[in-house]
Amino acid sequence: MRVMKWSIIALAVAAGTSQMAIASSQDESKGFIEDSSLVIKNRLLYMNRDYHNGSSVANKKAGLRNSYFEELGLGTRVLYESGFTQGTVGFGVDAHTLSSTKLDTGRGRTRGADQFATNSEGRAEDTQSEAGGAVKLRLSSTVLKYGNMVTESPVFATDDSRILPEIATGTMITSNEIKDLTLNVGRFTAMSSQVQTGHDSLTQSGATLKSANIFGAAYKFTDNLSAAFHASDVEDFWKKQYVNVNWALPLSDGQGLTFDFNAYRSKDDGQKLAGNLDNKVWSLFSGYTIGAHTFSLGYQQSSGPTGYNYGIDGNGTVFLGNSVQISDFVGPNERSYQARYDLNMAEYGVPGLSFMTRYITGKDIQLENDDGSNAQGKEHEWNLEVKYVIQEGPAKDLSSRLRFSQNRANGVENAANYEDMTDIRLIFDYPISIL
Repeated sequence: MRVMKWSIIALAVAAGTSQMAIASSQDESKGFIEDSSLVIKNRLLYMNRDYHNGSSVANKKAGLRNSYFEELGLGTRVLYESGFTQGTVGFGVDAHTLSSTKLDTGRGRTRGADQFATNSEGRAEDTQSEAGGAVKLRLSSTVLKYGNMVTESPVFATDDSRILPEIATGTMITSNEIKDLTLNVGRFTAMSSQVQTGHDSLTQSGATLKSANIFGAAYKFTDNLSAAFHASDVEDFWKKQYVNVNWALPLSDGQGLTFDFNAYRSKDDGQKLAGNLDNKVWSLFSGYTIGAHTFSLGYQQSSGPTGYNYGIDGNGTVFLGNSVQISDFVGPNERSYQARYDLNMAEYGVPGLSFMTRYITGKDIQLENDDGSNAQGKEHEWNLEVKYVIQEGPAKDLSSRLRFSQNRANGVENAANYEDMTDIRLIFDYPISIL
């Protein structure tokens, strides 16, 4: 496997050496102010989650009081990105402020783990805020950034599924010197969580991030075929490697096939602060589009004595086809299948309106009860999503999204992720561009 992954990178480099970028990005710089942007992103999020097993194992193991919670909050993000100064080396800065406001919840309706931090009395905090920034420089088509940032690497990805995003602190270098080849190298030493705005507030198994070194390479072979390889070394937690191949096959006007393959290899490292990890997981997802309709099928398989684990390296670090609203379907030796349908109503005269539904079933999950006996888990999940984005007028780009999910499982004694659950989210996003 390692030889195959590295051969992809070697092929990408060999193919790209004769295709140097026509003009560097820095040559096209208009200036620090001229290329700057200022955006205010507002998010209103209502979240309702019900563990149907009452005072469930999931909540007891997490030290949480409630098996049902309901929270409504508003998040505001002010994001400023400067351009680069002109010259051989360009300099710039990025800055942000993040704030969250509790609109509705109560001591009996908050978990203190999903949207808001809680005080010593177990009540959700009324407001939270943070500010941060990063300095950056660009030479040719290579950018170095140091400071606070969001990341999207498959082996180190900040999550943005709540009111506020996770924020990573570290250094990232992104290079696009060779046409169609993107290289990333980074080192990160802290991560803030989505519910606590402290500089290094994200924890896993009681520990914070020490350091994470990451590498990534992505190459676009043709307009329809691309591949990527990424690797990470998260100190005293684990090491991971990831590979992706994406292929789009046009059939005719309005028809086409897509194939997306993703795979992780993970192994615990050092002090194993999050416990043992020894896992391989891969997914293959294919879709057929005809006009407004897309029909998709997916298969995912996890193998090894443990399931796939992530979190301290960002709660978005799970780029797999069957990672959905509640479950990721990555238990030990779990096999899962997905059927999905998407509808784009623009084809019927309603641009901005879309619909999605999918069903995933997983089985053969190798688990262990608290008494040491073996158990076999299974789960299935149904998701429904309706989204509308206003296309023009004063409220242009305002989006509203309703997400509904039901996950049902066989309730293995100590398996926190394999219990009945219903999750409802109503999300309004409204970006306002100032510059």
